[in-house]
Amino acid sequence: MKPFYVTTPIYYVNGLPHIGHTYTTIVCDAVARYRRLEGRPVRFLTGTDEHGQKIERAAAAEGIAPRELADRIAASFRELWVRIGISHDDFIRTTEKRHAAGVREIIRRIEEAGDFYVGKHEGWYCVACETFYTEKELGPERTCPDHGTSTEWRSEENVFFRLSKYQDRLLEWYRQHPESVRPETRRNEVVSFVEGGLRDLSVSRADLAWGIPFPGREGQTTYVWLDALTNYLSALGFGQEDDALYRRFWDDPAATRLHLVGKDILRFHAVYWPAFLMSAGLPLPTSVWVHGWWLRDARKVSKSGGNLVRLDHLIERFGPDPVRYFLLREMAFGQDAQYSDEAFVERFNGELANGLGNTLSRVATLSRQAFDGKTPPTVCDDNPLIAAAAEAVRQYREAMESLAFHNALAALWRLLGEANQYLVEREPWKLVKEEGASERLSRILWNGLEATRIVATGLLPVMPQLAAEALRGVGVADLPTSLDALAWGGTPTGVPLPDLRGLFPRIDKDAYLADVTPAETPAREDEDDAMISIEKFFETQLKVGTVLAAEPVPKTDKLLKLTVDVGEEEPRTLVAGIAAAYGPDEIVGCQVAVVANLEPATIRGVTSQGMVLAASVDGRPVLVHPGEEVPPGTQIR
Repeated sequence: MKPFYVTTPIYYVNGLPHIGHTYTTIVCDAVARYRRLEGRPVRFLTGTDEHGQKIERAAAAEGIAPRELADRIAASFRELWVRIGISHDDFIRTTEKRHAAGVREIIRRIEEAGDFYVGKHEGWYCVACETFYTEKELGPERTCPDHGTSTEWRSEENVFFRLSKYQDRLLEWYRQHPESVRPETRRNEVVSFVEGGLRDLSVSRADLAWGIPFPGREGQTTYVWLDALTNYLSALGFGQEDDALYRRFWDDPAATRLHLVGKDILRFHAVYWPAFLMSAGLPLPTSVWVHGWWLRDARKVSKSGGNLVRLDHLIERFGPDPVRYFLLREMAFGQDAQYSDEAFVERFNGELANGLGNTLSRVATLSRQAFDGKTPPTVCDDNPLIAAAAEAVRQYREAMESLAFHNALAALWRLLGEANQYLVEREPWKLVKEEGASERLSRILWNGLEATRIVATGLLPVMPQLAAEALRGVGVADLPTSLDALAWGGTPTGVPLPDLRGLFPRIDKDAYLADVTPAETPAREDEDDAMISIEKFFETQLKVGTVLAAEPVPKTDKLLKLTVDVGEEEPRTLVAGIAAAYGPDEIVGCQVAVVANLEPATIRGVTSQGMVLAASVDGRPVLVHPGEEVPPGTQIR
């Protein structure tokens, strides 16, 4: 079978893992598990990106070495992947010696191709994304178009890569290999960008100590993207004496080389990376497959956006598999998706508890009652569920091949629906009382178990733990090792059935949402004496906002509803407990300090998207203002 190599991006160690990192890694895990069932040799890589100025600055602010910060954050990724059942074969860190060897080797090859030169680099630089931008690309007040943070003017001599040299070769690659960038909308986006003209790319920095020294260029450190992207090779042994994995999973023309990435790093993976590889004379990826963003309050979920979803409480309360199911079911791969706790509860109750859980419980319980605690003795090979199952499996496999996980799961649930309808029409619960352990009852219940078994088998890449339990619940003792198990006829007869009722207990929706909804805390008047680290402090995003409108919140004499411009496309709504000291007319036009990365809280029916800072003087709020007028959105540091 052809080798299959699948990678996540390596995650930057400037913050703890959140829903974006988790989603990408779960997608890769589902792909890897599916391909293993297909029988292909699979190599699944994830890891952390640990070099760069952001890490250097964050560590200095905390008074520690960059390696210490990287070690701590990398450990949090490793721990989470264990908790949610990620089956990666390797975890690469860019601070490892094996990675540095790979970087040196790809630089050597590009140098031999004559594609490096030294030049002066000037422009507006975003530390957060380690990228230079032109004036045309910048946001208001010369902010980063991605992060919205201030950029810095940089001018220095760097090593440049002749990216412009590869413009025509890249366009030819996209044309000859339509699968090179997927979905098609993203490939069109990349083609348009490259057709617009490529500028040579700076691949080193002169003022950066935390990174891999650029070979043969004294005083230069390898730029983060040439460094980071090479992880896909270095993790396989590229540049090292033992490169058997590289030869098998990358250099073999028959190998599939799949990168799964978010759309914010599309350009780096679909333009810069293949150009580096072309220059070095190395095989290109088979496909760079791009997914959308998880949104919350119509904004991308991110550390810099201040609206993180870390999923910790869901995993702790319900286990990893329902979370894995929800993420793969909720997002149409390639498009953006909106996260909400309510949507999670509805998916869990409607599809897992009512759908799979109830069907499994019904057929297994009836079988145990009628056949001495065992699966029915008679197989039925002539019934309408056979055709329904074959069609569902066809749709499932087609969807899994195209990474349309939501469609693959929908196909399995259509089969569950068919099975439930089959049971409702034949009423086996009545036959148990009327006929006992009859052959007709045996056939009906075996069919129900068999349809459930096929669904559970299809769920193994998505919910590996609970799908295995569901298979055990229909009498399958050994986990399938092949997709052949999706064929009709695999439920064994006359084997013991364990009692697995309660595999998916329903969630009390109102109680759960009340539990996870932030309490009404419009202002904080008490002080906490506990010390926090500088890293923890820097997680708070403070911005200057201009109050555009203000009005009282009904049924309270303490709260004002404010409309505040914080430099974003749309003003934010904030609820502030300042009505006792400030009237609506008095505060309009004032500039205030805003905590911009608080999770939204519903306060007296109004969703507050942040917090206004105020001092407390004998219980009276006194607003914090900048000393002079500044543009809305200016960061407070």
